[in-house]
Amino acid sequence: MARVKRAVNAQKKKRKVMRLAKGYFGAKSKQYRAASEQVRRSLRYAYIGRKQKKRDFRRLWIARINAAARMNGLSYSRLMNGLKVAGVDINRKMLSELAISSPEAFTALAEKAKEALK
Repeated sequence: MARVKRAVNAQKKKRKVMRLAKGYFGAKSKQYRAASEQVRRSLRYAYIGRKQKKRDFRRLWIARINAAARMNGLSYSRLMNGLKVAGVDINRKMLSELAISSPEAFTALAEKAKEALK
């Protein structure tokens, strides 16, 4: 069996990990073994975080819409149902932006939802 010399590839692998671990506290930025564990964990957290970000934003938008809807005498679920019945197709992100930046436009949508529910 032929002898395999790994010097170059092993150094590349270590360099890549150490570059990713730059800025970590203590041994995690200095020692390969500690850095390798932390980088692996950090990449996993980053992957999970990208999924959670979507959930967190949706929760934020719903909370904002609910607060604005209650100011207009509706609950979140009745507002959303009213908009659906009225044929208003607008996503939660835009609704929450309207609730913050343009309350009068949101009020108009809320009135439309109330009319559709009657």
